[in-house]
Amino acid sequence: MRLRALLMVMLGSCAAPEAPGAAEPSGEPGDARAAEAGEDAPDADSDSDSDAPQAAVTAIRATGSPGSYTLAVTVESDESGCERYADWWEVLRADETLVYRRILAHSHVDEQPFTRSGGPISLAPDDVVVVRAHLRPAGVDAPGVYRGRALRGSVREGFVAYVPPEGFGAALEDAPPQPSGCAF
Repeated sequence: MRLRALLMVMLGSCAAPEAPGAAEPSGEPGDARAAEAGEDAPDADSDSDSDAPQAAVTAIRATGSPGSYTLAVTVESDESGCERYADWWEVLRADETLVYRRILAHSHVDEQPFTRSGGPISLAPDDVVVVRAHLRPAGVDAPGVYRGRALRGSVREGFVAYVPPEGFGAALEDAPPQPSGCAF
């Protein structure tokens, strides 16, 4: 148990490789806003099978400046260890372009919901994006799923619960970066 606790501290930041769209700080002041999908938000499960395992984005807090934001994304997921865990969260534009992907290097069975930050993310304050999480349901070699709540919005206006159209960004599942495994 002591070794597991030590590993959790060491990997607590879930090392995140650079992702598409990373940019140097612009030096401009930013209007960073926090947003959470509250009880009054519409039910935004992006899959009709509500009993299926899911990874849902429940809150986003943005800091930084235009062209170099950091997003702290809260994910709630049905995790059971490396055989089923949220292995990344990502930022997409409406045209399904991947802006940023934050790899999660281990499961979060005993930490639900959990928040992990990622960046720098090249966004303007008014860029409308979708932030969603990916669930690896059957180990690192099985295909994963985008199922659960996503949030849509901008740094300036905040984010709200969102149901993407069926198949939205499905082709991005194999895009880099990809997890190299699951630590625990």
